[in-house]
Amino acid sequence: MTADARPIRVLIADDHPIMRDGIAAAIESAPDMSVVGQAADGAEAVVRYRELHPDVALVDLQMPGVDGLQAISMLGSEFPDARIIVITSYPGDARVKRALAFGANAYLLKTATRDEILAAIRSVMDGRRVVATEVAGEMASHAWSEMLSDRELSVLRLVATGHTNKRIADILCVSEDAVKARLKNVMTKLGAHDRTHAVTLARHRGFFDD
Repeated sequence: MTADARPIRVLIADDHPIMRDGIAAAIESAPDMSVVGQAADGAEAVVRYRELHPDVALVDLQMPGVDGLQAISMLGSEFPDARIIVITSYPGDARVKRALAFGANAYLLKTATRDEILAAIRSVMDGRRVVATEVAGEMASHAWSEMLSDRELSVLRLVATGHTNKRIADILCVSEDAVKARLKNVMTKLGAHDRTHAVTLARHRGFFDD
C-alpha cells in the first residue's frame, strides 16, 4: 500500500465473539486493511453499516433476530453499492443463490484461510464476485435443479415440524389434495424418496434452516 492510499475499511458481523476476533486479527494483519467495526447480529450490522459506511462488510448468515440474509437484503436495498461478503458454515446452493440475489458479492465458508479471506476482500473491492470452491461445486451439482416455490416451501416447513397433511391443509387453508400435490412436486424437484428425505435435502441445500 502506498503512503497516501487509504486502507480498506471492513465491518465484521458474526454472533460468535471468537470468530469475530479471529477474522479481525486476520484483517488487521494486512497492511492495506483495517477493521472499523463489529456487530453481533443482523440488526446491529445494519446500524453499524449506516454509521460507519465501510468499504466491505463480512456477514455471517446464522445470527439471532435479524439473520444474515435479512441484513444483506436490507443493506442491498438501502446501499446498492454495498460490498458484502458472506462468511458462513453453510454451503447449500439455494442459500448461496438467495444471498447473491439479495446483494452479496462473495460467499466464503468459515473454513477459509486467512489468505483466502484477504484475497476475497481485495477482489470484491475490484468489482469481482468470489464464490468458495466447495460452494461453486455444490452450485454446479444442482445447476439444473428447479427451485422450490414459496407454496411448496410453506408445506415443507410444516412437514419439518411434524404436521400431518390434514393439519397442514387446515393451517394453509387449502385442500388436502393441494398439500399432497405440492409435496409430490417437492419430492420430484429434490429427488427425495419420502417426506422426511425431502426435509433433509431441503435443509442441506439451504431452502430453510429451521
